[in-house]
Amino acid sequence: MHDHSHDHSGGAPDRRALLRSGLAAGMAASLPGLSWAAAPQLSRGMARAASAWLAQLDEGQRREARLEWSGRQRENWHYVPRGRPGVALRAMSERQTATAWDLLGSLLSARGLDQVRGLIKIERILGELTGSPGFRDPGNYALAIFGDPAGNGPWAWRFEGHHLSLSVLVAPGHGVSVTPVFFGANPARVPGSHAHGGFRLVGAEEDAAFSLLQSLEGGVRSQAVIADRSLGDIVSGPGREVSLQRFEGVPLARLNEAQRGGVMRILELYAGTMREEIAGPALAKVREAGVEALHFAWAGSLARGRPHYFRVHGPTALVEYDNTQDGANHVHSVWIDPVGLFGRDLLKAHYQGAH
Repeated sequence: MHDHSHDHSGGAPDRRALLRSGLAAGMAASLPGLSWAAAPQLSRGMARAASAWLAQLDEGQRREARLEWSGRQRENWHYVPRGRPGVALRAMSERQTATAWDLLGSLLSARGLDQVRGLIKIERILGELTGSPGFRDPGNYALAIFGDPAGNGPWAWRFEGHHLSLSVLVAPGHGVSVTPVFFGANPARVPGSHAHGGFRLVGAEEDAAFSLLQSLEGGVRSQAVIADRSLGDIVSGPGREVSLQRFEGVPLARLNEAQRGGVMRILELYAGTMREEIAGPALAKVREAGVEALHFAWAGSLARGRPHYFRVHGPTALVEYDNTQDGANHVHSVWIDPVGLFGRDLLKAHYQGAH
């Protein structure tokens, strides 16, 4: 497996400096596509990695891996254990698997790669805990390519399996779009009796939300809590990605600086699974829309270990986290850009430019 945590993005350090200096909003307004990663090195590297993986496949695998650009399959994502289009890890040779991880490394940060590895490890653990290793199959994670990564037009790819879905669109010259991004975990905390006892895949996200909740007091906390019971699952699941149109909970305009920082910390954890060339502009897009426009909402128990749900929602970002099932030890979690869902904003820019 190859380490892709180093930066080979060319101009990325300059962009990071701009983001930190507060100039990001102005740049995002003046440079179309900067709201997502416009770095041409990133899209080219991703296209090379996808083409290299396809080149490793035999003819039959390539037919399974390459899906039509047109049609609804590209937006047909899910996070349940089921068969998926593309080529599954269990069907790949060691060399093919290595090049698949190279493609993941063109998208994900070191932490994001660790999170995917951890999720696949949890699938194996779930099989052991439930006595159904055939159904809980760590090899049932599939990679699919939509369109032609070697061409000049838009193309996309998806890596997906139980509790994981990464949807990526590349529009050459315009940028890379990455949502919906789904990470789940069952068990959320591995039982102490297991060799990996205590492991929590999305523990940092939950800890950040509880820390923020505990800092809220009085009317601010009352406004943040939208329901006494957890919602039971994420709302914006497959086919319902834009169903949450109304902001609920407490607006960040009512929070103090430290509490606003706590909300941004949650968004940073989600965006931070991606490489800096993607995470930085994604967070700049949120700041450009106005941090005070974000809302933080909570539902369910205020105590750990019982069913709970939280949400961060604003014009350009939606994060949902639910831990209800299996005695509040089973997490579903999604990050969506309502504007750039499935790269629709980049596609629009591409087709307008083409005509």
